[in-house]
Amino acid sequence: MSQRTMHEVAKFASGLVAADLATNIWFAYSDILPITTMGVTITESMIWPAIVFDIAALSFLVHYAWRIGNIPSLRERSYLMLAGLVFASVAVIHFARILFDVDVAVMGYEAPHWISWTASIVTAYLAYMSFRLATRLKA
Repeated sequence: MSQRTMHEVAKFASGLVAADLATNIWFAYSDILPITTMGVTITESMIWPAIVFDIAALSFLVHYAWRIGNIPSLRERSYLMLAGLVFASVAVIHFARILFDVDVAVMGYEAPHWISWTASIVTAYLAYMSFRLATRLKA
């Protein structure tokens, strides 16, 4: 996957995260919580951490996708290495869940193991591509 494709994927993902952020903000201020959808009950105590996470993810994705501003202490190579470490950590956690047969329940929903199989493959590939692109850049 080329660096241009990675930027385009980050643009698409930033749109998804922005939509999720808008939905969470709407939930926070609409007085409809708690709400149950697809067997998952969303409460007010869950919304604010989700909003904070969405803001952090959106800022990360927007910065990478459109190369907005330069963080003086963080070059693109360092940025890609950091992203690779995050993806690798998530891949290892999902693989450990598969290896040790750990059952995970999120808000009462029992997550099937195929989700971890898919997530470990996708995040391992993203980690590999991030490290590969980082090593191709000049220091």
